[in-house]
Amino acid sequence: MAAFFNKGFGRKRESTASDRIPPGQYETPDFPVLSAGPTPRIALANWTFKMEGLIEEPVQWTWEQFNALPQQSFTTDIHCVTKWSKLDTKWEGVSFDTLLEHVKLLPEVSHIMAYSYGGYTTNVPLEGLRNSKGFIGLRYDGKPLTPEHGGPARLVVPHLYFWKSAKWVNRLRFMEEDEPGFWERGGYSMYGDPWKEQRYRSDDSDYQASLNDD
Repeated sequence: MAAFFNKGFGRKRESTASDRIPPGQYETPDFPVLSAGPTPRIALANWTFKMEGLIEEPVQWTWEQFNALPQQSFTTDIHCVTKWSKLDTKWEGVSFDTLLEHVKLLPEVSHIMAYSYGGYTTNVPLEGLRNSKGFIGLRYDGKPLTPEHGGPARLVVPHLYFWKSAKWVNRLRFMEEDEPGFWERGGYSMYGDPWKEQRYRSDDSDYQASLNDD
């Protein structure tokens, strides 16, 4: 498996731990468990992952088919909106760029909605996932991802607050316009950049300006 490192994954970042912790965050050695609802338990025989929306043909995999896709190792920092950061977390899974090799996007695609077993949703810009910025995590710290941490599979978008890394992910929908997901409808940021402390919708002025520029 190829290995990727830190924010953006593309190169190993030489820095001190304090340089890697966004404003308002603190480092923790633990991996706290936070969820919006009960933890679903998905039998692998029933698990599927689908991509749909503004693509020429939808595609769907079973657990066996998805695990047959090329996988990579990722070492990256993660940052929760509740203000903890965990450095050098180790994952294995399928990069979003690999998934894109199996679909043809329509030109108007700008955002993606991630859907999860249990009903959770969250929105992410297309450019916030491609070019080694996001992946579907299947293993954590050398072991299958536990249900409490989003197993059997979760979206991982380490450069954004961790609520964007949807647990128990089973579907991605490609969209022309941005739409709020579960926490975004409740007033959380539409983007969630920890380095800009975009926790709430009122923190989104820079993000909205960038959309207007496009």
